Amino acid sequence: MKLRTLLTASFASTALLATAPSAFAAPNADGLYLGIGTGFSSLENDDDDVDDFISDGAEDFELDDDEDNVFKGFVGYEFNPYFATEIFYADLGRTRLEGNSGANTDLESDAYGASLVGQLPITSWFTAFAKAGVAKWETDVDGNLGGANVDLEDQDGTDPVYGVGAQFNFDPFLVRAEYERYDFDSDYQIDTFTASAGFRF
Repeated sequence: MKLRTLLTASFASTALLATAPSAFAAPNADGLYLGIGTGFSSLENDDDDVDDFISDGAEDFELDDDEDNVFKGFVGYEFNPYFATEIFYADLGRTRLEGNSGANTDLESDAYGASLVGQLPITSWFTAFAKAGVAKWETDVDGNLGGANVDLEDQDGTDPVYGVGAQFNFDPFLVRAEYERYDFDSDYQIDTFTASAGFRF
């Protein structure tokens, strides 16, 4: 349902912009920009993967909720219409594990890092982009799994993040929609779908 809502909003924005191209100016060729956004995250691993992630031997639980809200902020610098760099922070939301006898554990993740951004200006007001970077992440593990006789541990690391998206340029304002994958390790990967608004300086 969340994905359908986000896609509907994106398509509606696209249709609105396409009907009034004269309302948009070409973006600055270079310079500083910043933005904030929100959306939702989706865990891409199954129960067996997650028990390896939080502690060896954890078992007998189910993923009760593998989607949650995401909040992010970013600051970037555009060197030319085709290349930019960004630093970012993202609150990636919570995943709930439901264990024995109603016990549960919450995994809450956040990340910050830097990305290289390749841009393809389609028109003066519409740009497609792809990004790749490195994220320093931390997952707080809070709770227990009832009869699972294991110690659950917080996790952290530094791993790749990458994504694709589209940006609408209202110069000096910008609006973007994007997909990103935070590749913590093979046992815990989070996909995010976000919409953001920003400002160019």
